[in-house]
Amino acid sequence: MFKTFKSDSDLWNDIRNDDGLAFDVLFDRYWARMYKAAFRQLNDEEVSLEIVHDVFVSLWNRRKDLEINQFPNFLLTAIRYQLHNRSKASKLSLVYKADFNEIDYLSEFNSGDTYFRDAELQQELERYLNQLPKRCHEIFLLSRMQHLSNQDIADRLGVSKKTVENQLTSALKHLRVAFKNIASFILL
Repeated sequence: MFKTFKSDSDLWNDIRNDDGLAFDVLFDRYWARMYKAAFRQLNDEEVSLEIVHDVFVSLWNRRKDLEINQFPNFLLTAIRYQLHNRSKASKLSLVYKADFNEIDYLSEFNSGDTYFRDAELQQELERYLNQLPKRCHEIFLLSRMQHLSNQDIADRLGVSKKTVENQLTSALKHLRVAFKNIASFILL
């Protein structure tokens, strides 16, 4: 007996009605293409698989809300968005790592001194983060530490995406000042 081939639109309608088998078919249809797109950019198998997984989890979680007309375009855009978000997050974490590596070098490999400087730097950073308003602080942590998209944060907190963007802008402006002060602190 022949298997009937369902279009992406038909599969999406089934998925929106909570059909897990339709979701599996859609996943099987597109995951390799998405993985290749991510891997071309990252050259990292594990992270590429994680990104594809995150996109499909988000797709399933938002199945009732999303209107998708062209799956290949939507999924590749979602991959690009994940790559962009991870790129921003990794740049921020590289700043942290660079600061700590510089402290290690400056302390002439004195691990006790390094430990205290790291602790002081972490406390200083936490102090600046704690100066942010509660909601701004929460949005920053969700975005930069948990790597959630602005839309995911907005959905989770029940606010608009624009509010999330404004809060992140405010937090980043505040932290730029903090990093200038922390740099001065390190040099002293």
